[in-house]
Amino acid sequence: MKEKKPKNQLKNWAMFSGIAFQMGATIFLCAWGGKKLDERYGDPDGTNWFTLGLVLFGVAASLYAVLRMLKKFNDK
Repeated sequence: MKEKKPKNQLKNWAMFSGIAFQMGATIFLCAWGGKKLDERYGDPDGTNWFTLGLVLFGVAASLYAVLRMLKKFNDK
């Protein structure tokens, strides 16, 4: 069995933690943008449709990006 080099393990660890930060930032920015849109154009009943829609979009976009990165990682 082939031993992995510590440098390669550190690189993988950095890549996967970067993915987590990227997901968090994407979802946060979508939630923030949705909140701003709800403040300006929101439903008078107080339902936060823009926030809900953009958070769902952010989650979907983050998952898509993660799956793309993992596919690229596995193809190495």
